[in-house]
Amino acid sequence: MRRALVTGGASPLGAAICRRLVGDGMHVIIHAYGGIDRAHALAAELGNAEAFACDLRDIAATEAMLSPVLDAGPPQAIVHNAGTHDDAPMAGMSPAQWQGVIDVSLTGFYSVTRPLLLPMMGTRWGRIVAVSSVSALLGNRGQVNYAAAKAGLIGAVKSLAREVASRGITVNAVAPGVIASPAVDAVMDPKRIADLVPMRRAGTPEEVADLIGFLCSDKAGYITGQTISINGGMA
Repeated sequence: MRRALVTGGASPLGAAICRRLVGDGMHVIIHAYGGIDRAHALAAELGNAEAFACDLRDIAATEAMLSPVLDAGPPQAIVHNAGTHDDAPMAGMSPAQWQGVIDVSLTGFYSVTRPLLLPMMGTRWGRIVAVSSVSALLGNRGQVNYAAAKAGLIGAVKSLAREVASRGITVNAVAPGVIASPAVDAVMDPKRIADLVPMRRAGTPEEVADLIGFLCSDKAGYITGQTISINGGMA
């Protein structure tokens, strides 16, 4: 059975991704940081899953936490969904706001992927998906840090895809737009969403998860180095 690791797996989008991958027959390893109780509850709900916690900003600690994961066999799919917002105009953005957002998204991609890469390469099959954002493609006021982090993932994906393509591993990015969640609901009403999105609605976590599930499947074996938008026509 193939094993998949999902960072930020206890978030609304992460949980949808985990459900899709378990439905596709994978054993899912759910990463969390602050939401480990939710991650354990999700693992219990899914059955074919387990949960662990680490701070992806800490490269050495993340590698140490991945050691027992590897003992059970190398994950052959990695979905890097973990990310954070700390919005502010750049003129008033603190160093902590800049570094914190960059470290979770971009350093987190390195810290979780690098220790798993060689074991995955040894299996001659793998799928790596990084969750970017429409903000990386269009920019967004007050999100210089977030857009930079998510755009950095796109560059990392394109380069890593070239490094591992001959080993049967694909590496892609998914760039969601406005996706329904409690956080989005708190700051955007339906009229605002309709004004921003040509399809006049928010996407669902399940729609994004379906795309990621496809990219993690055998059917997507000739798709690599790509950024696939899922944003209702925003870009």
